[in-house]
Amino acid sequence: MKKMTFAKILMTGLVSASIAMQAQAHRAWILPSTTVLSGEDPYVTFDAAVSNTIFFPDHVAMGVDHVTATAPSGEEIALENPSKGKYRSTFDVQLKEEGTYKIGLASSGLRAFWKDDAGKRHMWPGRGQRANDSEFDSAVPKDAKELRVFQSSHRIETFVTAGQPTSDVFKPQGVGLELVPVTHPNDLYAGESANFKLLIDGEPAKNAEVVLVPGGSRYRDSQEDIQVKADDTGQFSVTWPSAGRYFMEAEYQDDQAKAPATARRGSYSATFEVLPM
Repeated sequence: MKKMTFAKILMTGLVSASIAMQAQAHRAWILPSTTVLSGEDPYVTFDAAVSNTIFFPDHVAMGVDHVTATAPSGEEIALENPSKGKYRSTFDVQLKEEGTYKIGLASSGLRAFWKDDAGKRHMWPGRGQRANDSEFDSAVPKDAKELRVFQSSHRIETFVTAGQPTSDVFKPQGVGLELVPVTHPNDLYAGESANFKLLIDGEPAKNAEVVLVPGGSRYRDSQEDIQVKADDTGQFSVTWPSAGRYFMEAEYQDDQAKAPATARRGSYSATFEVLPM
């Protein structure tokens, strides 16, 4: 096993433009079969998809080549039995260490949009291509009209715990939009409040917009989503109305980007399991 680095996540995460755009148009999620386990070396099976309906695979499977699993010690561990179908992918993770594991993927990079002299729209990187920020100067015309440049980051995560919960995997990397749990994400119960903190590039993500959607929306007349906003410290809280699985997504944008970007955007999504009291 080898030590996980965020640089590796950025290079091998959700870097394809097509997947990033699908995640914006639909919802990308990684769903564990269970989140709290006991026993010797238990296994968890995960589903991964980009779908129109929460936790119902009806659009495209998420590629698992760039999904990483981080053990409580910080080591990256192998995904077992990966398989990609039409609408969803699956894989297993063996929990050999006691503690909390993080499973997910991430990316960060520049995105540019402009028009040429004829008014035709252009974008870089192109659809389905990977961003390499070092190519920005040669890829984007210096006299580009209506140029918009964003520093964009995307992150998708879920968490599972074997035995006693730990917190080492929550240490922020300081890149993009990140969730720092105050309440442990594998210690959530119906009727109780949970507290979380959002960071953008290591600083509080002030007033970030957060939406939480309970699973089973396919069988409801409405999403029954919970909408909250982070405060000036990036913190927010939610009281779980019922037990079940929840999808969380957060969005952040400001004008504090480093040149050549003029704005930065961050998106974060996670899957939680809320247990009955």
